[in-house]
Amino acid sequence: MGKRDEGQIGMVAALVRSTFLVNAVYAESAREYGLTSQQGQLLCVLMAQPYGMSELGAVLGLAKSSLTGLVDRTERNGLVQRTPDPQDSRAVRIALTRKGGGLAEEFYVETCRRIESLTTGLADADRDTLAGLLGRVVLDNRVPVVFLEPGDGADPEHKR
Repeated sequence: MGKRDEGQIGMVAALVRSTFLVNAVYAESAREYGLTSQQGQLLCVLMAQPYGMSELGAVLGLAKSSLTGLVDRTERNGLVQRTPDPQDSRAVRIALTRKGGGLAEEFYVETCRRIESLTTGLADADRDTLAGLLGRVVLDNRVPVVFLEPGDGADPEHKR
């Protein structure tokens, strides 16, 4: 490994450490809204549309038993509901309740604000470059949409 200039870190360390930073901000925001990080992710994913359990498990990267527990806990809190799947009478879809949609919207807006503030020390052009490069990494690796782009249907009543 080559020696770096003081204040610079390598690409791998930068990506890993930025992941920890974003996760910490996300977790702090979730706690302040009475959510776990996973519940926050679930609510944000469901802002786009209801999902079947299989596709929801794939998007969130959770095993069936873990997802069932997450949905059960979130449903007990009145934030999501199971509805019959119109395509398959044996299956259910998970959707936000009115309460869950309101909380999801508040959580989403605040979390966006907090994550956006992580880059306030960068010039606008550098922020655009960073967004473009990270966006390309995300798209090239087919990362599921677990957090909407601000302004892209973040309204909890959208697509219902």
